[in-house]
Amino acid sequence: MATENAKVKLYWLEKSRAQNILWLLEELKIEYEIETFRRGSDQLAPPELKKIHPLGKSPLVSVTPPGSSEPRVLAESGFITQYLSEHFGQETTMMPKRWKNGQEGKVGGETEEWLRWQYILHFVEGSFMSTLMMAVVVNMLKSNKVPFFIRPITGMVANQILSSFVLPTLKGQLAFLEKQLETSGGNFLCGKNLTSADVLISFGLVSIKDRLEEFGSWPAGGPKAVYPKLYSYIARLEAEPGYRRSIEKIKEIDSSLGIEY
Repeated sequence: MATENAKVKLYWLEKSRAQNILWLLEELKIEYEIETFRRGSDQLAPPELKKIHPLGKSPLVSVTPPGSSEPRVLAESGFITQYLSEHFGQETTMMPKRWKNGQEGKVGGETEEWLRWQYILHFVEGSFMSTLMMAVVVNMLKSNKVPFFIRPITGMVANQILSSFVLPTLKGQLAFLEKQLETSGGNFLCGKNLTSADVLISFGLVSIKDRLEEFGSWPAGGPKAVYPKLYSYIARLEAEPGYRRSIEKIKEIDSSLGIEY
């Protein structure tokens, strides 16, 4: 295999989606290096990451091809996930089989599992994470980080934004995921097997699962009652051996590093 001697390095930032990529590397069962970074007192990524990639974000992954001394730096979670899955995932379940037998290269010849996988990668990056981040940021206007004498005003503005736009959008996306799980034919979003699409979406779901009620009103029983399959799915993800290994890996390096956002 052409990737056997490739050198892979993860630049891992605490409390970031780099944790997704660490889990993915564990599932791919390849050798890799990891360099960890702490957030500053402002909770932003440290400037050292800009030496690796101009945007200074994390996750970042460098891949040095066999026979080369020049690493290729990959940025953006969705791109990293797809690249690693395509190049290193052939003997794993991380990327579903693309073509139906005898339909290779034909329009409409893709398997249902692959189409779901490809779509979820884009859904997470293009829709889901931006909605989650908007919810978290707007909700901060109600927190004690805002001076107490203007907090009633910022809180009122935040509640209006959350109730009129952010929460309805988020509820629609969570309902979509609930339906995907109902129709996948298995315990995961693409079917019977864990894929890198599940890994990619995990950080957002785990981070938000106990905070949804902060964003507005819910029917009796709260989000868990509205999306039972989704909450069972989150619990399955957290119980996955690779997920647990990725957490233990960071604890072994430095137990004071934050993992969940």
